[in-house]
Amino acid sequence: MIPFFKYHGAGNDFVLIDNRENIFSIDNKYINNICHRRTGIGADGLILLNRSTESHLDFDMQYFNADGYEGTMCGNGGRCVVAFAYYLKIIDKRTVFKGIDGIHHAEILAENNNIVRVNLQMTDVDTFQPYQKGYFLDTGSPHAVLFQDNIANFDVFNEGKKIRHDKFFPNGTNVDFVERRKDSLFVRTFERGVEDETLSCGTGVTASAIAWAIADNTESPINIQTLGGKFVVRFHRQDKHFSEIWLEGDTCQVFEGKLS
Repeated sequence: MIPFFKYHGAGNDFVLIDNRENIFSIDNKYINNICHRRTGIGADGLILLNRSTESHLDFDMQYFNADGYEGTMCGNGGRCVVAFAYYLKIIDKRTVFKGIDGIHHAEILAENNNIVRVNLQMTDVDTFQPYQKGYFLDTGSPHAVLFQDNIANFDVFNEGKKIRHDKFFPNGTNVDFVERRKDSLFVRTFERGVEDETLSCGTGVTASAIAWAIADNTESPINIQTLGGKFVVRFHRQDKHFSEIWLEGDTCQVFEGKLS
């Protein structure tokens, strides 16, 4: 039996497994079955916390989308795996770990029972290009960010699906619809690999904040509201280069169990 833990970051949910002893055999169909919301545990993805081979790193993060295949960086998943490592007492309040897109720093900001607030440093962004009513950029995962009015009533699934498969993106893309509100952005995301709208997306809200900073010359920090919760994105900007990008938000340990 393999112990697992269910976490979510602003409604973006994951199955997490402590795989430092290589107890989990990777099988794409099995992972897809685990993530199925009717016949499995139900999740947007599965994350393995692996032992790092590099002495200066606390652990490695390996992320699989709900379709069962290894994905690009997941911001909410990264925050959840940091909270998980903290729960396992692998780390203290600060950590350095490796994701598929490279090295990440993170810190625990606060904790209240099963709610842990995590601040995660994302990869730098120095390239972007206009796309429709927005921009295309990569924040560890590729995102098409489009500015849209009244997205509460917008058909995110069908419109997002069209853009996700646009020939402009040979490898597909995640799609974020962004609405400017009084003191924040409201973001809804269609995720590649999940092939559906998720309640939030960490790399997506990061991409949305940077795209808005480009379009509106907005300074850091930027507050973001999603269907699943709130975020704060901070960054340092020099001309077209964005560095010191930090994604802050809550994580929640929901339950634990065992896989046969």
